[in-house]
Amino acid sequence: MTASPARAQRFREFKMPDVGEGLTEAEILKWYVQPGDTVTDGQVVCEVETAKAAVELPIPYDGVVHELTFGEGVTVDVGTVIISVDTDPGAGPAAAPAANAPQEAAPSAEEDAEPQGRQAVLVGYGAAPSSTKRRARKPQPAVPAQPESASAGIQAELNGRATPPPMITPVPVPAAPAAPVAAATAGRPLAKPPVRKLAKDLGIDLATVAPTGPDGIITREDVHAAAAPAAAAPVGAPVPVAAAPAEPGTVDTARERRVPVKGVRKATAQAMVASAFTAPHVTEFITVDVTRTMKLVQELKQDPDMAGLRVNPLLLVAKAFLVALKRHPEVNAAWDEAHQEIVYKDYVNLGIAAATPRGLIVPNIKDAGSKTLPQLAADLGELISTAREGKTSPAAMSGGTVTITNVGVFGVDTGTPILNPGESAILAFGAVKLQPWVHKGKVKARQVTTLALSFDHRLIDGELGSKLLADVAAVLERPKRLITWG
Repeated sequence: MTASPARAQRFREFKMPDVGEGLTEAEILKWYVQPGDTVTDGQVVCEVETAKAAVELPIPYDGVVHELTFGEGVTVDVGTVIISVDTDPGAGPAAAPAANAPQEAAPSAEEDAEPQGRQAVLVGYGAAPSSTKRRARKPQPAVPAQPESASAGIQAELNGRATPPPMITPVPVPAAPAAPVAAATAGRPLAKPPVRKLAKDLGIDLATVAPTGPDGIITREDVHAAAAPAAAAPVGAPVPVAAAPAEPGTVDTARERRVPVKGVRKATAQAMVASAFTAPHVTEFITVDVTRTMKLVQELKQDPDMAGLRVNPLLLVAKAFLVALKRHPEVNAAWDEAHQEIVYKDYVNLGIAAATPRGLIVPNIKDAGSKTLPQLAADLGELISTAREGKTSPAAMSGGTVTITNVGVFGVDTGTPILNPGESAILAFGAVKLQPWVHKGKVKARQVTTLALSFDHRLIDGELGSKLLADVAAVLERPKRLITWG
């Protein structure tokens, strides 16, 4: 039974969109509306997290929220209905959809005549391969049939005028003990897609879960109970006093926590593995005296042209990197495996690695090489603030060409950064520390940092990579080169 055209027009369904570039799923982080709330076209109704970022979704309809198909924390495939809206609530109550229709008080003659019966069907699952009927029929003793009256009764049923069957006293049948899994699920256990996803994340085999839902459906509570059997131990079961350390060579699961890998963290892990095993990395290091650069940072903070802007050492490192790339444009390239070509780019989309509660993301500043220092400062400040709020859009993280990762904010001297997939180089900026340094023939305390440059050796050889890194260091050592080289 399908919904009528009038109902389909009144109740509009909103499906999970592809908010990124070819993404297949997203997790519902938060609902901003509930059933019964009034919504308007363009109103944000929920926040979802894709493999790239957290995104707010607006509803394209006016009306009243009829149903939220999934709860918070559920990962939903793109194209799946997540919310329905009643666009004509003033028209009065409408018949519920077939999937949600209440059961009738008694079976009709046609239902009794169906040999296969009816069974609840789950979205994305289909009917179970069982022939159980909607209502169990109690066994009845054989009764001598009268051919004429039986024939008349069958004909009456076919004509929709079934006569009441003769009163027969049912024979009581002893109740069978409850099976761990419903008989109707002899093939594949009945469970909705979110419950299947939960079981997969927790490592639970649904065939071992005892269902408590209607028609033998496994619920979220059933999966959680199976995942924590100790918490659901029967009364009188022995209670462990304390968890003893595991024997050598065994896994101590009592003192472990498992967290599903999903969203941004999952995408980052996959991207880093792909990058590490496809692009041959080379990393070079250089230690440089940045005392003059740190002094310039303090002067720029007092400059009226930089008022209200974020001025810090990272800003000047980014500018030095852009100046060096301008002097060595062959670095700004990409390897096209499909066509076996090197793609040289006449623009620089500068990525800035940002650590967020949801994982590492790398948004980029579009056409960073063409921006002035105040413009670069404004874009850098906005990029960092948006990332910390978890509002970075997928578009802001696409199309990057090179990246900077500021590990110095964690007090780390340097590292060997892994390339962002599709990019040619990544510069790690370490902590700035006072160190003894030979300056003008004398050992003095100077502000020093270490830079590390990783690059794709397929398109950048050692000479080119070394020249780029040396130029970045030269600008930071004598920042007046921002003018003479820029």
